[in-house]
Order: sequence, then C-alpha cells, then structure tokens
Amino acid sequence: MFTIQVATKHHFDWAAKICEEMESSAKIRGTGIAKRSPDYIKQKMEEGKAIIALTEDHRWAGFCYIETWQNEEYVANSGLIVDPKFRQGGLAKMIKAKIFELSRTKFPNSKIFGLTTGLAVMKINSELGYQPVTYSELTNDEQFWNGCKSCVNYEILKSKDFKNCLCTAMLYVNNNKEKEDAKREDSISI
Repeated sequence: MFTIQVATKHHFDWAAKICEEMESSAKIRGTGIAKRSPDYIKQKMEEGKAIIALTEDHRWAGFCYIETWQNEEYVANSGLIVDPKFRQGGLAKMIKAKIFELSRTKFPNSKIFGLTTGLAVMKINSELGYQPVTYSELTNDEQFWNGCKSCVNYEILKSKDFKNCLCTAMLYVNNNKEKEDAKREDSISI
C-alpha cells in the first residue's frame, strides 16, 4: 500500500535519492533522461508541482514532477521514477494518474505533453488520453530542449534539428475545455 500525494518541503530529504535513481535507471536502460539536481527537485516540491509515493512505513517509492513552458501553454509531466523494489506493480500508473490530475487542476488550459522511450509510459499516457504527435506540436521553448542536453541521445536530436529523436512525443489536449468554450461562444452569439 502506498500514499501518493503532492510533495512538499517535508519531503526534501528524498530529493538526492530521487535524482540518484533517475540517473541510475536511465543508465541501466541505456536511454536518455534530463538530469536534474536535488535543488531542482526540492524547488518542484516547494512549488506544489510534484507527486511523491511513500510506503506505509514512510520509505520513498516513486516520484514525478510538473514543468511549464511558453507561459503555461504547455505542461510536461517529467521525471517519472519508481524505486526498483516497487516496479511491475502498477505504482508508475498510479503516480502518472495523480500528476496528470494535478496538472489539469493547476493548469486547466494547458496542453500536457511528454517524451518517452518507454513502452510502459506510452501505454499509461495513452490510457490517460495522450496521443502520439510530431515534435512540431510540442513547445518550442529553447529551455525545454536544453534539458535534453544530458540525454545520451542529444546528438541525434540536434542532428535532426529538434524535429525528432528516439523518444516518442505524446500530447494531451483538453478537448472538453474546447467544447465548453465553443458552447459558451455559441450562447453569447445567440
């Protein structure tokens, strides 16, 4: 049983462990991940832009955070990591659902996106309503793409002029909001 909640400053002690596991996991899989510092993870916790999963005895089990781009037009759910002891049990799916819910609550007008090489994450994203897209449908914020510099595949991304790479781009657009806005516009014009 896990407690999955919005991370706060009370979880700062886990920041270094989270960063270590992110880096270790990426090396084992031979895939890229934007490297983050413990201070960066703490900032996300302090801003209320992170989800942490803890065991019943308060051990760290998983984590994910939110980043915004282009004046909050785009939101990325990034850094999903689960302690290896707790993988294959559905925890990643629970964390992704919680960070997705937090993203939609905090940024209801934003497009939510992610880049991944992992099939499991692609399946989770699909279940949440994400669609595979081309990189041109993602943020063009240079700072986002600079985050890829620590990825082992960065040279591929750069050589493709940031138009594609080994990651699959996925995007969620709140179509219900667009429908609500259209209804509102129709009722105003009547």
